[in-house]
Amino acid sequence: MSTPGRWRRARGVAAVEFALLLTPILLMAFGATEFGRAIYTYNTLDKAVRDAVRHLSQNGPGQSTIQAEAQCLAVYGNLGCTGTALAPGLTTSQVTICDAVSCPATCAAQPTGDGAVNLVSVTITNYAYSSLVQFVMPSLNFNNISATMRAQL
Repeated sequence: MSTPGRWRRARGVAAVEFALLLTPILLMAFGATEFGRAIYTYNTLDKAVRDAVRHLSQNGPGQSTIQAEAQCLAVYGNLGCTGTALAPGLTTSQVTICDAVSCPATCAAQPTGDGAVNLVSVTITNYAYSSLVQFVMPSLNFNNISATMRAQL
């Protein structure tokens, strides 16, 4: 026969085991969500850079209005620089544009097998990702996020 006190003690052991396992499970859950947020932010910036370089590739080089629109596309996701930034802390000063006029050595008349092409590139530099849960995943700086496309001659 079993005594009622034995079952009461067993329930206490289960509570202690649960408490011991709860900490690593919560750390893994917070780590997975923070890592997912970082990947989501990087992917958002990567897509924004591609949209900006696509906008630049459809226009001629050296047009300051088009370059300003491309910077707005990279930061705000629209041509008018309105609304909130796509990523917290992102500014237009972090967006660098290189085309045949501003970087002729690397973007103008690049030789290919079928002749020469102009290139245009957009780069986001020094974006600092800020983690919400510092003890699980520290804040970090993304490497340069860049895209290059063929542009009009």
